[in-house]
Amino acid sequence: MLSNVIPILLAGLLTENMILSKFLGICPFLGTSKKIDTAFSMSVAVTLVMIIATAVTYPLYAYVLTPLNLQYLQTLLFILVIAAIVQLLEITLKKYIKSLYNALGIYLPLITTNCAVLGITMLNFTKGYNYFESLVNALAAGLGFMLAMVIFAGVRERLDRSDIPEFLKGLPITLIAAALVSLSFLGFAGIGG
Repeated sequence: MLSNVIPILLAGLLTENMILSKFLGICPFLGTSKKIDTAFSMSVAVTLVMIIATAVTYPLYAYVLTPLNLQYLQTLLFILVIAAIVQLLEITLKKYIKSLYNALGIYLPLITTNCAVLGITMLNFTKGYNYFESLVNALAAGLGFMLAMVIFAGVRERLDRSDIPEFLKGLPITLIAAALVSLSFLGFAGIGG
């Protein structure tokens, strides 16, 4: 069981990175990656939601939907669970960490519709992971999300201090930088394969 942990962690971080390899979670990647601290905070929130969502959805799917032959309700149920988790996280941050709540702004409620969170909960069943492996996969996906966000935030902070031609400023240079960061992860594709 523990022998599967390292490959799952490496895959989530590098070869199957949710943002840079699977292209899930692009909205917060482009929206909250202007500063490293905001990118890191958003990533921690997404990672928490991924882990808690996996912890809740796995037993619901395995012990409720599957025995009752209701697997077709998976997406609907998972979205409802994720929405409830994000709502609880939002209430908690608003009450106890107001500065983080304000920094994340509109992107916090958008975690509900973040396809990376929904994707990881569904991917666990596609890959045939057991409960423990699913939790490790959720953690790895969250850490991979964080890695991509922080790297890209660093690139964007550097771009803000650079002399960029006028026609490339804003979204064009952001998309070019995102493509280059994504390309850099393509080098890990042959690992573990």
